[in-house]
Amino acid sequence: MNAREVALKIINDVTSNNAYANISLTRELNKQRLSDQDRRFVTELVYGTIKAGKTLDYIISHYINRPMKKVPPIIQDILRMGIYQIFFLSKIPVSAACNQAVELTKKYGHSGTIKFVNAVLRNAVRHPEKVTYPECETNPVGFISLKYMHPEWIVKRWIKRFGVEATEALCQINNLTPPLSIRTNTLKITRNDLIKQLQSEEVVCEPSNITPEGIICHKYPSLGTLCSLQKGLFQVQDESSMLVASILNPKAGEFVIDACGAPGGKSTHIAALMNNSGKIISTDIHEHKLAITRENAQRLGISIIETHAFDATTIGNHYALTADKVLVDAPCSGLGVIRRKPDSRWRKTEAMLDDLPKLQKAILHSAADCVKPGGVLVYSTCTTEPEENQDVINWFLTQHTDFALDDLSQSIPGKNQSSKMIQLLPHIDHVDGFFIARLIKRR
Repeated sequence: MNAREVALKIINDVTSNNAYANISLTRELNKQRLSDQDRRFVTELVYGTIKAGKTLDYIISHYINRPMKKVPPIIQDILRMGIYQIFFLSKIPVSAACNQAVELTKKYGHSGTIKFVNAVLRNAVRHPEKVTYPECETNPVGFISLKYMHPEWIVKRWIKRFGVEATEALCQINNLTPPLSIRTNTLKITRNDLIKQLQSEEVVCEPSNITPEGIICHKYPSLGTLCSLQKGLFQVQDESSMLVASILNPKAGEFVIDACGAPGGKSTHIAALMNNSGKIISTDIHEHKLAITRENAQRLGISIIETHAFDATTIGNHYALTADKVLVDAPCSGLGVIRRKPDSRWRKTEAMLDDLPKLQKAILHSAADCVKPGGVLVYSTCTTEPEENQDVINWFLTQHTDFALDDLSQSIPGKNQSSKMIQLLPHIDHVDGFFIARLIKRR
């Protein structure tokens, strides 16, 4: 298979089988013998085509005279991939995009679809001016949704809360590839020494400005080839995610619970901050995810994490009044990290924002029962939505008068905010969208 056929296979797996793009991509790339250049091209085609989603269908609608649903699914994906190259990949010759699409259609279609695909793509090349977006002034939702490839329901919500200009900026940054951030495993190495080690492995990187263990990597070879990763000198983790364990502030010798711990990024960070001394219970409802936590802990040289598979809404029944610190990194809509998951924006629904807070409240309510008097409960999510964040905490405080909200307004270097709770946003803070609140249980 050439690169475009590999990409088509993955895209069709996502659109027809509801596969996750990153999983399907990794699986297929591991099967194929492709050059590094072709692997990068496949990744760009897959993530770009899937991310562009309905915008591509909107563009295609200007060049076909039939509903898209009447086109065979595999041919739809060939068209989408071709249109993505023509309109969004300036370095790809349009002739190559058209010719290769036709070749793919010869393999997966018939004579009629071959002519159809060729005509649509050639027409798009000749007449790109046919595609116009709604005016932002009169239809900001339609404009931002199509221009920046986001579902309309998300755009509507953000415009209502942030305004048009900020929503445009947020959607725009969600379409950029975020830099790779990693967390120094301070049990084995200092950040400065790790940076030197990474530089010797041809990684271009710099220290994070907001987390003492964080490193931002701008250029790097395949992570699997790095000796520093294999030796457990670092863990891949976003800067905003690293802040959570720092705000929990665990100490050596304490008993800490990570109530939704898998796949272990925060659990292993907590262990490092505890100098691998004490005890951490890391739980998750899925055993296969806990296996990843154990693998990460072993690679990082951590021995104090104990994993248990059970429903976090019952955690208070298992560890009542035993924990010095408890972290609830709650299941959420993930609207703060859609820049990292190109297909996720199209999987989300507004109904999630009705259903998820019920689960989040149930987990937080049960986790509170684990906290000793004088102990700490930290709640975090990777979403931007108040229903899952501030509203959950405000509800919790009405139900648990023995807890008080701690002041986090000065907790991030260079970021001053009026709220005691932290809400990070990609277009403002240049990290993943994260929410963090710290609650203290009265003695």
